[in-house]
Amino acid sequence: MRDWADFTSEELDGGAVRIAFSGPLTVSTIGIADNRLRAIEAAVTEVDLSQISDIDTVGAWTVWRLARDHDAVITGTNDKADRLIAALKGASGTADIHPRRQAFMRRVPENIGSLVTSWGHGMVGITGFLGALIITIGDVIRQPSRLRTTAIIRQLELVGISALGIVGLMSFLVGIVIAQQGAVQLAQFGAEMLTINLTGRISMRELGVLMTAIMVAGRSGSAFAAQIGTMKLTEEVDAMRTIGVSPMEALVLPRIVAAVIMMPLLGFYAALMAIVGGATISAFTLGIPFMTFLTRIQEVVPIHDVWVGLVKAPFFGLIIAMTGCYQGMQVKANAEEVGLKTTMAVVQAIFMVIVLDAFFAVFFSEVGWG
Repeated sequence: MRDWADFTSEELDGGAVRIAFSGPLTVSTIGIADNRLRAIEAAVTEVDLSQISDIDTVGAWTVWRLARDHDAVITGTNDKADRLIAALKGASGTADIHPRRQAFMRRVPENIGSLVTSWGHGMVGITGFLGALIITIGDVIRQPSRLRTTAIIRQLELVGISALGIVGLMSFLVGIVIAQQGAVQLAQFGAEMLTINLTGRISMRELGVLMTAIMVAGRSGSAFAAQIGTMKLTEEVDAMRTIGVSPMEALVLPRIVAAVIMMPLLGFYAALMAIVGGATISAFTLGIPFMTFLTRIQEVVPIHDVWVGLVKAPFFGLIIAMTGCYQGMQVKANAEEVGLKTTMAVVQAIFMVIVLDAFFAVFFSEVGWG
């Protein structure tokens, strides 16, 4: 038996057309035939249903709409088709197919108000989440046996060890770009040797930890949100609460501890790889020997630049992990929310990292580490 809907058209005298349907006219089979029907421009005078094997409301609506639009007669119907078409003839609606768009002066303030309100709810939510995290840390400090060391070690591997390849490659290439572009500009003043100062200080102080934070946000922050969000969706988090296991201790705290520990290490590693990248390109394009570049770095990069990067890194890790875990815990309804919250986690984490980096830049300048 045919498992799709089809029709044939027979041209009558005067250019009119007779449509004869065959096969099942159901919601799962009518799609292709419906698209072809909508493309018919000739006048239809008769719609024949004598060859159909089944019909449902969608198929009856397709037939009735065709007959209505062309002022055609429907023939060859069975009892089921008669009942469905008769029910549809009495159906009518007065609502617009598309909702009316509100006026500009009302739409814009309303959207801005909704956005500000959502920001307010988000600030309240993240504050409550931070409070719950602080309480959890206090409980673990009082009872160290509750700390899940195995989970922390696993997250240390996922956040740090597994990221060494991509972070190192990215930082190496960024170091090449900084050294190459810096040398081009400094060459105008005959100061190509200052490329070493530029590469070393900007890598240790800013780009090493900042680029690492962005990479970790896109890699680990999204993973935190997706993992916890999926667990919320499958009610695993509720099951943990039911058996007396705190999701904050089992899921959130290990991820945050891992991110806070690994960010300084990854940031320092990224800065070193950026310097190696700068030394590599300088050896080929500037004639500065590789080891000379590295030796000079030790002379021109002050130690407080290293500390600036190391001090910022744990705060970046905390922001990234908190945002990812918080957004994951907000998943409630369906699988679409997992993707939405994962995206929000990455965007918010990167935004907050850049804002925090700007704050640290001002702060360190004020304390004399500028």
